Amino acid sequence: MKKTLSIFAVSLLLTASMFAQGFKVKASGEQKFNFEDKGGRNQTTFFSTTPLEDINGLGNGVSGSVTFNTNDLKSLKGKVTVSVASIKTGIDLRDEHMRSAGWLNAESYPEISFEIKKVSDVKSLADNKLSAKVSGSFTMHGVTKDVVAEATLTYLDENETTKQRAPGDLLGVQAKFTVKLSDYRVNNKVVGQKVSENIEIGVNLTGSNAK
Repeated sequence: MKKTLSIFAVSLLLTASMFAQGFKVKASGEQKFNFEDKGGRNQTTFFSTTPLEDINGLGNGVSGSVTFNTNDLKSLKGKVTVSVASIKTGIDLRDEHMRSAGWLNAESYPEISFEIKKVSDVKSLADNKLSAKVSGSFTMHGVTKDVVAEATLTYLDENETTKQRAPGDLLGVQAKFTVKLSDYRVNNKVVGQKVSENIEIGVNLTGSNAK
């Protein structure tokens, strides 16, 4: 009987290890990474393309954090926000229009956010690098919709080089997904002409677990 239980326990552990996919790094257990960067190096990007022109937007007013167990990326939870007022497109007048009530309405809805709900399709690219599909709730212009982002996460153990960016271990996150403006009640008359209905969104963030 004891032998049977022992074999069963080993089988459960092996099964769990097959489905758990995490980083092979020095740290273990649950880690929390903060993405607030006073230097403005953490960025979100917005891209629109139409026959008339391409528009690139960049926002660096980023805040938020994530937590996860280093052995299992599927435990990833957290939320990242970007200030609408921090988004720039390279033309001041266009930025004013974008923040106005007819567009993103920064006064009523000052932040855009992504809250993580589920992680799937985790793949190991290196001991400290994983790719995954991250499902979450994306909120813009007062509307929340479910989206799925393609993400790559890189875990860097603290060393003399990483300390130049921030103390503690670092987590680099690159992700991208697409949203439709009309889904978020942005129906300005130039949508589909000067601004695409579909907007590509990307993030390029580095967080630290220093306390």
